[in-house]
Amino acid sequence: MRVVIIGGVAGGMSAATRLRRLDNEAEIIVLERSGHVSYANCGLPYYVGGVIDRRASLLLQTPESLHQRFNLDVRVHHEVTGIDRDLKLVRGRRLDEDADFELAYDYLILSPGASPVIPPIPGVERALALRTVEDVERVASALDHAARHAVVIGGGFIGVEIAENLVERGVATTLVEAADQLLAPLDPEMATLVADEMTRHGVDVRLGDGVEAITPTAVQLRSGEIVPADLVVVAIGVRPDVRLAREAHLQIGASGGVVVDDFNRTNDPAIYAIGDVAEKTDALDGAATLVPLANVANRHGRVVADHLTGRRVRPRATIGTAIVKVFDLTVAVTGWNEKRLAGTERTFTAIHTHPSHHAGYYPGARQMALKVLIDSTTGEILGAQGVGKDGVDKRIDVLATAIRGDITAPELADLELAYAPPFGSAKDPVNMLGYIAENVLTGLVRTVQWSEVERFRAEGALLLDVRTEDEYLRGHVPGALNLPVDEIRERADELELARTIVVICQVGQRGHTATRLLNELGFDARNLDGGYRTWSTSPAARQLELIG
Repeated sequence: MRVVIIGGVAGGMSAATRLRRLDNEAEIIVLERSGHVSYANCGLPYYVGGVIDRRASLLLQTPESLHQRFNLDVRVHHEVTGIDRDLKLVRGRRLDEDADFELAYDYLILSPGASPVIPPIPGVERALALRTVEDVERVASALDHAARHAVVIGGGFIGVEIAENLVERGVATTLVEAADQLLAPLDPEMATLVADEMTRHGVDVRLGDGVEAITPTAVQLRSGEIVPADLVVVAIGVRPDVRLAREAHLQIGASGGVVVDDFNRTNDPAIYAIGDVAEKTDALDGAATLVPLANVANRHGRVVADHLTGRRVRPRATIGTAIVKVFDLTVAVTGWNEKRLAGTERTFTAIHTHPSHHAGYYPGARQMALKVLIDSTTGEILGAQGVGKDGVDKRIDVLATAIRGDITAPELADLELAYAPPFGSAKDPVNMLGYIAENVLTGLVRTVQWSEVERFRAEGALLLDVRTEDEYLRGHVPGALNLPVDEIRERADELELARTIVVICQVGQRGHTATRLLNELGFDARNLDGGYRTWSTSPAARQLELIG
């Protein structure tokens, strides 16, 4: 059996090495158009920033080492230009020798990955992308030639990472994002924390703007401003590299990726597609989706190798768990966000919390922001987001595992998670999400979201801030009345019984206590979810700041 794999790195090399472990006799040939077949592309921004100081650290395997250990025939600088499905041939060019080649296959695995999206703007040929080792070498060369000002186009994961690392190299960096927030998988009140962190560390963040043109020395923004730029990096995103698949008349889905079945087979049973080029199945709604993540690509490679050798394969769907470092913050997501859910007919509830990452009385406790989205009827966890300096990664991993394991939001309270004061709390932040979810879903307490505050105010509700006077004076929702929670019992007669009350505290915890007390006293009280801290990072609050 001859298996030809087009493209290396995560998907292609995972398929090749797994296949060899399962079949010692198969002829396995990997064709890679670049000069590197196995490298840590997620580490490329950190090589730019000098965090990874040796390029060799990014190179995981070479053609020689792969041949020695796995008897793989790995051919770099081999670009496939066409696929003949009838003859079961691939054709291409040897870029290092400028010669054509043909290669027959019994099975073909497509793993060409995705290509950077390059906007059609004047002067864009001067901009650099960051996708391969060769790309990072070009960026590093520009820095070595004394680039002092840089513009990064795009505020997604790669754009944020490369902006951080350019600043770490002492380069004055402007990040331009056409949307009104960074990191699209986050909801806006969470994304604000990221923009604030980048600004604090010296990145000039331009939201709601775009690039009109790139000149030899600068970037012209749509707003009309000219920003100096010795170096321009494009990080708008990626799209599946489906050129070969399309020309071979393989089915391309509406998402732009190659359509595959549960075994990653295309509509040609002799051809598989894996990694960024292939469509995935969304775990929440079963629809086709694109998720360009390394762990998904690695899983694809294993699935194909198992299927080729007759092993049982489990169908799998994706929930899109991702994480990124932003200076001192960790930012992580899993599942769907509120913006995406709002476009469906599904009813959902959002819960915001701001717990410490370990016991508050143990030194070094850091506050984080967590958001979980749940089905309002079933309690199914639909998505989660986290931003904080410590502890975010393990909470998102637990929540991602809960989604995969069909654990409902109230059942998070039942999880027995490791606890000691240096590592967590007796009621872990994940447990607390479960307690809150149970309170909300059972109707014990009703909540108001940051986006609903103005509507409640317009309808005549009383905004009641139950924090201390000092906290209130340091910042509060405009128009809110201050009545500390500890004084409510004695002063309840000052409140109008017929008026809806929106209760506000710092993070929602005291607000819950005050809301329950007011409910017991006969008031229609609702707790502001996530408290003043969540509201203060929301677009509603930022708009008031701009007006002020």
